[in-house]
Amino acid sequence: MQPISSIINPEVLNQKEKLSKLFKEAQPCRHVAIENFLNPQIADQLFENFPPFETLNVKRKSINEDKAEDYHFERWHPIFSQVRDAVQSEEFCTWLSEMTGVEGLRSTDDSLGSGLHQGKNGSFVDVHVDVNMNPEKGLWRRINLLIYLNKYWKPEYGGDLELWDVEMKKCVKKIPPFHNVAVIFYTDDNSPHGYSRIHVPEHESRKSFYTYYYTPIGEGFTYRDSKFLPRPDESLGKKLITNVKETIKINTKRALKFLGVKKLDFQDKN
Repeated sequence: MQPISSIINPEVLNQKEKLSKLFKEAQPCRHVAIENFLNPQIADQLFENFPPFETLNVKRKSINEDKAEDYHFERWHPIFSQVRDAVQSEEFCTWLSEMTGVEGLRSTDDSLGSGLHQGKNGSFVDVHVDVNMNPEKGLWRRINLLIYLNKYWKPEYGGDLELWDVEMKKCVKKIPPFHNVAVIFYTDDNSPHGYSRIHVPEHESRKSFYTYYYTPIGEGFTYRDSKFLPRPDESLGKKLITNVKETIKINTKRALKFLGVKKLDFQDKN
């Protein structure tokens, strides 16, 4: 395997202590946004070869989200597998553990490891907290890495990653999905996040590369399913529908889990 510095910007790798301080002091949750995360030519190759929206296998469309996703790297340009191998490598996982303070991070080779998200005009993902485990691997999900690949993104398109306070009273931080910006954040009850509806031309889309990192399940773990959390300015009708839908979903999964059914839809929403 080629050195990770051929994929990830060496200047980023050399700023571990600085990034760690920013990560640990950030509000409303531990996070850091990193510009020029990948070497520029790598980010450009990902952008230029990003698969068309129609070819992504999973389309998620409901009252709470509208986007597509996939993780079948064998169908895409080899650069995607090269980036996946770099961000899932032992070397990078060690760097990430030291930067975040979460020991023993690793990723997985399934849909909850690495993949792509994409949204066309009108795409959105309501604010939510993530499921905190990979049920098939039996691992505790701890860290999210999102790499945005939107070379010509304009602020008026919207689509900023929103980080909300845990009480869902206000959005504390917005991070535009600009090209080659990576966001690393700790995923727990204190990290509600999502993005509002985007308004883009027909040829444009909101693109990102994701990787999720895990540790073995240990002290302090309590299972938490993913859950949409209504914004305070949403209509009463949508709030009621969301709360009822999420309650039914969580209770159904809990019942199936009790019955020993492990193959559930635990996909993420980022």
